[in-house]
Amino acid sequence: MTSSIDFLLPMSQYRFEQGPIRPPSEASSLLLRITRNCPWNRCEFCHTYKGQKFERRTVSEVKEDIDRMKEAALEVKALSWQLGLGGEVNPILLHYLFQPSSSQDDALQSIGWWLYHGGKSVFLQDADSLIIPTKEIVEILRYLKETFPTIERITTYARGKTISKKSVEELKALREAGLSRIHIGLETGYDFLLQYVKKGVTVREHIEAGKRVREAGLSLSEYVILGLGGKKMWREHAIETAKALNQINPDFIRVRTLKVLKSMPLYQKIENGDFILLNEDEIIEEERLLIENLDGITSHFVSDHILNLLEEIEGKLPEDKGKMLAVIDRYVSLPEEERKLYRLGRRLGVFRSLNDLLNRELREEVERVFKEIHSHPSRDFDQFVSSLMESFL
Repeated sequence: MTSSIDFLLPMSQYRFEQGPIRPPSEASSLLLRITRNCPWNRCEFCHTYKGQKFERRTVSEVKEDIDRMKEAALEVKALSWQLGLGGEVNPILLHYLFQPSSSQDDALQSIGWWLYHGGKSVFLQDADSLIIPTKEIVEILRYLKETFPTIERITTYARGKTISKKSVEELKALREAGLSRIHIGLETGYDFLLQYVKKGVTVREHIEAGKRVREAGLSLSEYVILGLGGKKMWREHAIETAKALNQINPDFIRVRTLKVLKSMPLYQKIENGDFILLNEDEIIEEERLLIENLDGITSHFVSDHILNLLEEIEGKLPEDKGKMLAVIDRYVSLPEEERKLYRLGRRLGVFRSLNDLLNRELREEVERVFKEIHSHPSRDFDQFVSSLMESFL
């Protein structure tokens, strides 16, 4: 058996577009680009699409991509047979697709990864796919499911502003065509803060959008940015966000921790002193206030992002609220040096839960770095930890 994928298959180029981001929960999903970039693109806490022009892709363009994806899937299967794997997409096949010496294009790797995970989920890109006419999305969804009958779940990002303008009937049509879940960036339920960070939507519109998604029978994920209130508005951010979520009752509440890069417009407000960042312990206090005020809902609270300090704060409301608050209380009760050690371990990617502090091997690994930092008087601990977080954006 040869170790070169290029010997087994002809040089094929299956070019289909894929955008820059997707939710962590869609890591094994096939990415299908419906629009390019973001139609709003003014949020001050975001840098992803800055300087990029928003474009709507035509139905024919998207269908052509779906056809190329099908061709790529057939070639991946053919490679499996040539390797003697009987058409199965397994770790051996992935090794050939992703080996550094492979000259295969990203398309085969993307399709191979998707098929390895079952070929069951698809994520529609980019930031606001549902801004295009509903009938066009329906046509795309139907063609996608006809081409890949194994698909069981199709999800997408959408702006609350966009959804608030779609009728429940339109959303039901999307569900019937195959759409399963909509991810919406609520960010905050505090109207003044929404204006401050130029989100371009009101709390009322967010609530209306969320309610319509739920009424249409679609799964709904609402995203909240921890720390977005800064030192001036953290309390209002937490309380008002909880109020909005209580009215929406989404299937999922997914939290993300604010990290401001120099390329983000919000950085200028930090530079001129108008916005003052919370430290990580203060963000945890804000998160506690948010959870405390979530009431009368049945949402899953999810902390599925590496920027979140306490990833283990997860659970089903209302029954797991006490358990989630207990995680926060445990962290807060730690001595300062232990909290700093955990923060470092988390940002190094070594720690994933507070129990990891008790793991001797992991702890020693983090302590070595901790001592190295403090052996240099000129090195600031907080700045070092902050710089580690930048690598995750």
